[in-house]
Amino acid sequence: MEINTDEIAQKCIDAINEKLRNLKKLNIIIVGKSGVGKSTLINSLFRGNFAETGLGRPVTDEIRKIEKKDYPMAIYDTPGFELSKGQQTKVKDEILELINKGFASKDINDAIHCIWYCINVGGNRTFDETEIEWLRELTESNKITQVPIIVVLTQSCPKSKAREMKNLVENENLDIVKVVPVLAQDMDFDDEYIAKAYGLDRLIDIMSESLPDELQDTLQNVQKASLESKKKYSQAAVAMAVAAAFGEGFAPIPFSDAAILVPTQVTMIASITTIFGMEISKSVITGFVSSTIGTAGATVLGKTIVSNIIKLIPVVGTGAGGFISGSTASLLTTALGETYIKLMEMIYMEDLKSEDLYSENGQEIMKKIFKEELKKERKTK
Repeated sequence: MEINTDEIAQKCIDAINEKLRNLKKLNIIIVGKSGVGKSTLINSLFRGNFAETGLGRPVTDEIRKIEKKDYPMAIYDTPGFELSKGQQTKVKDEILELINKGFASKDINDAIHCIWYCINVGGNRTFDETEIEWLRELTESNKITQVPIIVVLTQSCPKSKAREMKNLVENENLDIVKVVPVLAQDMDFDDEYIAKAYGLDRLIDIMSESLPDELQDTLQNVQKASLESKKKYSQAAVAMAVAAAFGEGFAPIPFSDAAILVPTQVTMIASITTIFGMEISKSVITGFVSSTIGTAGATVLGKTIVSNIIKLIPVVGTGAGGFISGSTASLLTTALGETYIKLMEMIYMEDLKSEDLYSENGQEIMKKIFKEELKKERKTK
């Protein structure tokens, strides 16, 4: 059976585009005083310099919606919190109106999924009584809809001060998910000391724990702060494909399972690409397929030939053949998935440019990784 790398690559691109089209929209409301660092936080967390897309369009008198074409997320930005009591009440009421409207629509794309209340730890900012009262009123009104509210402590440096602020907020016993200290970017102190950025990955983890399953792929697609989170969800996609491949390996019709396996692996590659949120061209996918199941086509062909010959031997029977075929299918799919995750990681870390994959050197790198993954999986079987 010949592997048509160009055809498989096109199927992968089609599957990737379909997955991207079907991503649900993640909607976040961000509240905080002027200068709290909302734009820096957004651009440090999410790909595409999202907060630089302009002021957004008004959706209420006080709240603006920031979104980009073909980007599965929207930010609802509130005005700086140095407002009169009447304006603060109006902002709160408009937030609740957006929450209730989305809740009533029964459409996950219109719902509000999370609220960040940002407090600037730097600059001697405090969590004053006005903010405490406002948050308490919001959380009380949010008890029915239960939109997750996360207090984000921005510019959390020094960490001792951030811990004090965290304890102060937590002691108010507000109905919130977590208080998360964050330093979105490295902070330089007179060229003598640099405080390293931290906390962004923790905020992504808290978001992931708080959001429904339908939004997990969306969150991973748009976030750029946590490689470990992307790898975790990518490996879950590989595990699902491996389970499917093992079952498909039991197909009793000789030579059928190699053809069945291809859609499983295509779906896996599409899922991983979507999670990493990268623009991947057909030539990159072609290079990857050629370096793995193309040039290493003996792996697929060997699986098909060996297992199906056994199936055709009456004494051994379908059960034994199916077992070998299922195990080998799992090994192949795991190795393919882990290799693709490593490829995405290398591009993410800028150790490899996506366009380099189709070069001879890039293909050799992928071939080497794929062989290592196959050996690793054989040892665990």
